[in-house]
Amino acid sequence: MGLFDKLRNEFIDIIDWTDNTNDTVVYKFPRYQNEIKMGAKLTVRESQIAVFMNEGTIADVYQPGMYTLSTQNMPILSTLKGWKFGFNSPFKADVFFISTKQFIDQKWGTKNPITLNDSRFGFIELRSFGNFAFRVTDGGKFIKEIAGTQDKYTTDEIAEQLRTMIVTKFTDAVGEGNIPVEKFAANLDELSKLGQEKLNIDFAEYGLNITKFLVENVSMPEELKKEIFNYSRLHAIDVNKLAQFNTANAITEAAKNQGIGGAGVGMGVGFGMGNMVTNMMNQGMMNQNTGSNNPPPPPPITQYFVAVNGAQTGPFTIPQLQAMAASGQFNTQSLVWKQGMSGWLAAETQTELAAVFSAVPPPPPPAV
Repeated sequence: MGLFDKLRNEFIDIIDWTDNTNDTVVYKFPRYQNEIKMGAKLTVRESQIAVFMNEGTIADVYQPGMYTLSTQNMPILSTLKGWKFGFNSPFKADVFFISTKQFIDQKWGTKNPITLNDSRFGFIELRSFGNFAFRVTDGGKFIKEIAGTQDKYTTDEIAEQLRTMIVTKFTDAVGEGNIPVEKFAANLDELSKLGQEKLNIDFAEYGLNITKFLVENVSMPEELKKEIFNYSRLHAIDVNKLAQFNTANAITEAAKNQGIGGAGVGMGVGFGMGNMVTNMMNQGMMNQNTGSNNPPPPPPITQYFVAVNGAQTGPFTIPQLQAMAASGQFNTQSLVWKQGMSGWLAAETQTELAAVFSAVPPPPPPAV
């Protein structure tokens, strides 16, 4: 190597970066021990920015274009170097190229369940995953907050940091949103928009912009799913009808149970069940037809629980109790209780049950 070649290699007069990868976000120009020649040519291509750093301090930032380096277009570096009256000698500075193109199809997901506090279901755990795309909008902030002074920074290196921030900010967005937890699966688009808005508010501090954010799935424990399904069904139907329906089912089970009160009680309960189902159907039809010109709803049906062999059965309506009295499975000494009573009392103490026993015929005369 001749003297001329040696001197030429000591000074850098062309600074540029041709990116032949799809994942490089930051590339440090390999200056090594060489000095940058004053008047060197700087080429910043489309989808790039160049950042000059002096001893770890961010100086001048260059947008796409071609530049001849001089103290005029390096105002910050000139101030840091103390070039008050111009400078023509070679100088040292770190030059970073940052890709500003959009990096797409980046995956994110919750390694561990995220915990939310729901007003109805308490603390719940959710898992979620999806993908996102991002680009660098402020090279100086990005290097300062994320990249540091590494020689090369790829999407694989940044992705882990971004995923951690995304999960944290997504959790905040979900918590601040007004989407009920039971509607998460049906509102993935809205969750995605909420997440992207929240992320970009915070990611601007790092010189980043999330250009696309998709929530592909939100999952939860099976126990919580069942609880949510039951909650949804409960609010989708008339609560009074649900109570009546459950009562009818309980009467059916009591009729099948021959160990409580014998077959007679089962027959009486079975007989009364038809009346209750009819009343339920009639009441449902009346509720559907209720209008401004219709009379008010009828008073609630009186129902009593009956103690049989130390076990609680019922509740039973007055017609049901009449059927049970006729079959000999209900009498004046039977213990009864209804809502509002302080305890179990004999049936004969209840005025409204007097009609039950007056409708029962006396025992037949003895055979002659």
